[in-house]
Amino acid sequence: DLEQAITPKTKWIILNSPSNPTGAAYTRTELKAITDVLVKHPQVWVMTDDMYEHLVYDDFAFMTPAQIEPKLYERTLTVNGVSKAYCMTGWRIGYAGGPAELIKAMATIQSQSTSNPSSIAQWASVEALNGPQDFIPANNKVFKERRDLVVSMLNQANGIDCPRPEGAFYVYPSCAGTIGKTAPSGTKLANDEDFVTELLEAEGVAVVQGSAFGLGPAFRISYATRTGDLEDACKRIQRFCGNLR
Repeated sequence: DLEQAITPKTKWIILNSPSNPTGAAYTRTELKAITDVLVKHPQVWVMTDDMYEHLVYDDFAFMTPAQIEPKLYERTLTVNGVSKAYCMTGWRIGYAGGPAELIKAMATIQSQSTSNPSSIAQWASVEALNGPQDFIPANNKVFKERRDLVVSMLNQANGIDCPRPEGAFYVYPSCAGTIGKTAPSGTKLANDEDFVTELLEAEGVAVVQGSAFGLGPAFRISYATRTGDLEDACKRIQRFCGNLR
C-alpha cells in the first residue's frame, strides 16, 4: 500500500509506464489512486519515466501523473529519450524536463561525471522529436502484431501464462506451472533461474529470469526483433515446456 510505504524519509516515487520489464501501463484510474496519495505528501517528488509513451496498443491512453493531478506539476521530473519510439538506441540520447532549479543541479552533476553526446546525435534527436511522426503508428502496428503472436504462442506452452501487455515491447509470462518439473537434462526446476538456464541449454533461447527484476517465477522476452525469429523462439519454448516431466 503506497500510503503506508511513505515515511518522512521518502523523497521520490518513480513511475515507469509502460513498464520495462512487463509492458504493463497505468490506467487513468490507477494513476488517480496514486496521485490522490501523493498530493497529501508534499515532500515526495515524482519521477516519471516516459520512455515508452508512444509504444501503446489497443487504443490505450497514455497519461502522466501531472496530467491527472496538476498540483504535482511543480514537483514532477519527466525523463525520456529517443531510443525506443524512434528506434535510435545507438544514438544514446535521453532528456529530462522539470523545475528549472532541479534541472540546473542535474546538469551541474552530469557535466562533471560524463561527457556530452555528440552534436550530431543531439540534432538528429531534435529532428526525430519535431519532424513528421507518421512513422510511430506504422511502427506500433508491427509491434502489436508481434506482441499478439508472442502472447498467443506462449500461452500454448505447457505451464506458461502470458498476460497481454498494454505497451512497450516486452512480455512477462509466468512460468510457475513449470516449477518442480524435470528438464531433459535431468535438472529439477526449482525457480525461474533454473527455467531460463535449462531453456538456453536445451533450445538455444535466451530470456531473462523474472527474479532478476524482483518478481518471479517469470521471464522477460523482448519482441523488438524479426517476426520469424520470434515465431521460432516461441516454438522452441513450446517444445521445451512439452518435454518437461
